[in-house]
Amino acid sequence: MTAKTLTTARLTLRPWQVDDAPAALEIYGHAEVTRWLSPEMDRVPDKAAMRLLLQQWAAENARLPSAAGRWAVERTADGQLIGGAVLLPLPPGEEDLEVGWHLRPDAWGNGYATEATHALAEWAFRHDVNEVFAVVRPGNTRAATTVRNNGMHWVGETTKYFGVELQVFRLRQADLDPAAPPSLRPPGDD
Repeated sequence: MTAKTLTTARLTLRPWQVDDAPAALEIYGHAEVTRWLSPEMDRVPDKAAMRLLLQQWAAENARLPSAAGRWAVERTADGQLIGGAVLLPLPPGEEDLEVGWHLRPDAWGNGYATEATHALAEWAFRHDVNEVFAVVRPGNTRAATTVRNNGMHWVGETTKYFGVELQVFRLRQADLDPAAPPSLRPPGDD
């Protein structure tokens, strides 16, 4: 299935297009962004490589379950492409869905990750998904703070996904309720 367009108060999440390569390179061409991704991803070196990657993502989207996909994230006010977002099956069993975002560094700190996460989680919940997960590399304090601000709850650490040590956070529909209790923190994360 192809990812559907989702909208929030400030963002439009839409399917990637090959013509997005120059703007996508401003995201995936940054080592500050790609160094934290799981599975590991090298910085995309140029527009040609970015175009190929976008074509690969489009082909993968067509084979994903109905709730899953990859989206380009645009700021609605100015149409500026500021990031990407994912809702993808996690290995090894592909029964858990990962929610994630990848924003240009100049878009960090504006609440866009939370807005995109909630849009994708609500989309998943409308497709009979009971929970979504975020996986965060230890040391990525910015992402760990963001997932907790999203209302996600720390589950633990594992090497189950991608064979690397990751912190796992979970979001259920009830967690989107503003009255839900705050997230637990990983041990030693004060």
